Amino acid sequence: MGDYHFVYKDVEGSSTQWDDIQRKLGNLPAKPPAFKPPAFEPKEDADSLPKDESWLDAKTTDELDDLEDDPDLDDDRFLEEYRKKRLTEMREAAKAIRYGSVIPISGSDFVREVSQAPPEVWVVVILYKDGYPECGLLMNCLEELATRYPATKFVKIISTDCIPNYPDRNLPTLLVYNNGAVKANHVGLKSFGRRCTTEGVALVLCQSDPVLNDGQNRGDASRKAVLDGVRRNFIEKVVAEHEDRDDGYSSD
Repeated sequence: MGDYHFVYKDVEGSSTQWDDIQRKLGNLPAKPPAFKPPAFEPKEDADSLPKDESWLDAKTTDELDDLEDDPDLDDDRFLEEYRKKRLTEMREAAKAIRYGSVIPISGSDFVREVSQAPPEVWVVVILYKDGYPECGLLMNCLEELATRYPATKFVKIISTDCIPNYPDRNLPTLLVYNNGAVKANHVGLKSFGRRCTTEGVALVLCQSDPVLNDGQNRGDASRKAVLDGVRRNFIEKVVAEHEDRDDGYSSD
């Protein structure tokens, strides 16, 4: 006759009185917590979200198009007008010409690339020569601005390729064009203050005209957005420099 024995298993997470005593004495590890499933949270229904400006801001162009016959928006004149405004802004931004770098050109390219640029595009031209530290410093600032404001066209041309016999003492020189005409010129680094910084160059360029454009705004709105951003970046840099200086003093 076979030797049978039975192993009884209690409910998961339960414990005997003996085990509890042993745990108090430190002879057994602490009892693991009983498994507890996470609370059920129903998935958020997109249709239940409040329909306001932020709700429309999160929509793509196609989604805004699809809302044209939405009965809820038909009953809300403000939201319908905002939808149309938002759709127009997104389409204009998509159409905006984007550059994003300082484009090298030659003398034969000047008329096509600068004078004949679209009337809504501002063109910043740097006259330079290799081997001049001042030209390199201003060029670095322009490269950064070209990345920040891709709807503004930045080009670079060797000074004597643009203007024969142009004096080297005037380098670097910035020319600002719009609609085929010169709107401003800045000769030498003295135009940008004692320290030539990206923020300083941006402020000089936008003193009277909305030269810098990120492709999101136009006209006065663009100029205000650029100036606000430049001032904010300038303050942040000043604060960071002071913090670095204070750290240097404290480490001595």
